[in-house]
Amino acid sequence: MARMFASKLEQLGIAQAWGIKEPTIVYRNLSYPEIALHEAHYKEGHFVSNGTFAVDTGIFTGRSPKDKWCTKQAPSESDIWWGAVNQPITPEVFTDLFNNSVEYMNKANRLYVFDGYVGANKKTQKKVRFITELAWQHHFVRNMFLRPTSEDEIANFVPDFTIINSCGTTNPKWKEHGLKSEVYVAFNLEKKVAVVGGTYYGGENKKGVFSLMNYWLPKEGIMSMHCSANKGKDGDTCLFFGLSGTGKTTLSADPKRFLIGDDEHGWDEDGIFNFEGGCYAKTINLKEENEPEIYRAIRPDALLENVKIVESTNWPDFDDDSKTENGRVSYPLFHIPNFEPSGMGGHPKNCIFLACDAFGVLPPVSRLTSDQAVYHFLSGYTAKVAGTERGITEPEATFSAGFGSVFLMLHPTVYADLLKKKLDKHGTKAWLVNTGWSGGMYGVGKRMSIKATRACITGILDGSINDAKFVKNEVFQFESPVALPGVPEGVLNPKDAWTDKAAYDATVQKLAGMFKKNFTKFVSPGKTDYTPFGPI
Repeated sequence: MARMFASKLEQLGIAQAWGIKEPTIVYRNLSYPEIALHEAHYKEGHFVSNGTFAVDTGIFTGRSPKDKWCTKQAPSESDIWWGAVNQPITPEVFTDLFNNSVEYMNKANRLYVFDGYVGANKKTQKKVRFITELAWQHHFVRNMFLRPTSEDEIANFVPDFTIINSCGTTNPKWKEHGLKSEVYVAFNLEKKVAVVGGTYYGGENKKGVFSLMNYWLPKEGIMSMHCSANKGKDGDTCLFFGLSGTGKTTLSADPKRFLIGDDEHGWDEDGIFNFEGGCYAKTINLKEENEPEIYRAIRPDALLENVKIVESTNWPDFDDDSKTENGRVSYPLFHIPNFEPSGMGGHPKNCIFLACDAFGVLPPVSRLTSDQAVYHFLSGYTAKVAGTERGITEPEATFSAGFGSVFLMLHPTVYADLLKKKLDKHGTKAWLVNTGWSGGMYGVGKRMSIKATRACITGILDGSINDAKFVKNEVFQFESPVALPGVPEGVLNPKDAWTDKAAYDATVQKLAGMFKKNFTKFVSPGKTDYTPFGPI
């Protein structure tokens, strides 16, 4: 039976703290079958042929980073990395946005409250409350965050932070407030509340909490990371950092290893822990033979967003990008057969940075010192290729600090220094793996085969790569193996794979120059300078 909490918002502290009055009914921490009844009754989307619920989020099919704001006030203002990522608003503007959301929610005849956890390690986890107006958004946060396991937990829940998602409202005073649009995702760290308005995209809930963890945890000496993680049968843990298209999700989903999580993790004194209780995977071009774990996770309790549904079959066409290339599916982690139930692992034995190098000059695998690892962590390099976006006619370097700069709330060097400390303390080996091109840049060379990439990953995980002979790269300074089982000859040294050696030399210098130019932003008084550990 649905949990109906009429006249109990007062008991949750919501009316006192946030001023939301009692709607007709409040539903709190519904089960999946209960949520499905609400989704169907209120016609918020529809069920596809196998019982998975599908929704359309309207004009917003991705996050709206230009509409993300943070209240500039003491004491947090002295810590936050202000700029394009963390845009400041005054407390007065936040109050207006907050009141706008509350006024809208007070008109609702139903609300949904989800109380859950972020962080699998109970010693360091945070409690987050979501107040939403739609059953499917309640569904989304239930998928993505760690769920209470008893009624006692729910009854005694006191949140560390509350997110009020009034997605159906907009800000009529946005020009007066000096904002970018009528949409807003606004945080007030001192009041421990965020408000969302004008966008239905589910990912705003997920990434908003990730940003909060990126603020809280480093201040406690805990590393927060945008990476996937898995562990072997002997307990050896591995981290996979990488931007979209580099293979982070695919390579960490290893049937021979246990998946800790696919996106967001922390590293504390006990080891690695997943922030989340679910996965949020892209579905574009999804095929069962290529990514069976994700494909088979699309079943009842999963939630599809912005995926084209074929009317005649009532099943998704994952190749159809007419709505968006950012079609998504969220599902609880237990939909993956080899998931790690604890959501935790020991201190990582290996840390892998994935780069899709469309310039074709990075080796398929390279060994990094801890200082070099920090340099590449801050660089967060990959490359876009021609055809992926309008106007791109040749490879274009992309740099994102920490492999997720848009989610960092502190200066990137804070995370870099913490990573360096963790790597050195626990003897974690670091590697750079190129999943991009070989034998020439995009349009000339060939994409690195998944077989060769997996051979590199296997060598790292089973330790056999440590027996190889390594040579130093004259430009980037890292070391690469001369030979490795499963990797074709002439590939491990990228210059050997190029027919035009002069073109290789020119291209490697071009990419090195891009690295150097990008890295200047991380050199400032009082910050650790890792420039010497990049290309020369």
